[in-house]
Amino acid sequence: MEIFDTHCHIDLPAFDADREAVISHARELGVTHMVVPAIVARGWKRLVSICNEHPGLLPALGLHPMFTSEHIDADITALAETVEHTRPVAIGEIGLDYFIDGADRKRQQTLLEAQLDLARQFDLPVILHVRKAHDNMLATLRRLRVCGGTAHAFSGSLQQAQQYIDLGFRLGFGGMITHERATRLRRLACELPAEALVLETDAPDMPGAAHRGQRNSPEYLPEYLHVLAQLRNEDPETLARQTSANAREVFGLGSL
Repeated sequence: MEIFDTHCHIDLPAFDADREAVISHARELGVTHMVVPAIVARGWKRLVSICNEHPGLLPALGLHPMFTSEHIDADITALAETVEHTRPVAIGEIGLDYFIDGADRKRQQTLLEAQLDLARQFDLPVILHVRKAHDNMLATLRRLRVCGGTAHAFSGSLQQAQQYIDLGFRLGFGGMITHERATRLRRLACELPAEALVLETDAPDMPGAAHRGQRNSPEYLPEYLHVLAQLRNEDPETLARQTSANAREVFGLGSL
């Protein structure tokens, strides 16, 4: 059974002590591929290096909206140069985050649009981080069309989900669906067509219910898959095949 983690920060220091063991164990459990999205420019080189050392790890490069104060204008030029030389599978993690206190919405929008322009230039999908900003994000995507991507940790409405799908996006679900109190999210995960879903962990963040307070890990993705399959009353292997095929399609990977 192939399981595809479409959002895993395995490059972060949280995994420095046991990264090899985590990747090896995840593979044993069927997690064959992981997309590793960037956060800040200073991390790109390390991220690409780690991906190059491990088959199945796929880099995405971008500037995360939660770290706007760390990004400078020159990072956009550097991103274009780095993308041209490394050919990541996506531009990301990019987006809008209106949830954080004191969010510089204007700066977030400027960086988002600059990175969407790069995605258009290089014909790459994007990995979106969106909190409390789905309507603004959708309006931006309708104006600056890209070749699709993933809406990471999706928590919008069914209507917003359909708008993302219409724009060529898949919606990411992970550990949060294992929390019984996440009733709205669990209902949404059941209402969407399987062709619209991708699996993710966002490790080391957003652990499932069984790992509350712990470091999240790609090793836990099979657990999240089985919960999603149970909620949808579907066969886990069938759902694994579908979500992996969705991931391969959206990232332009063919039949890996």
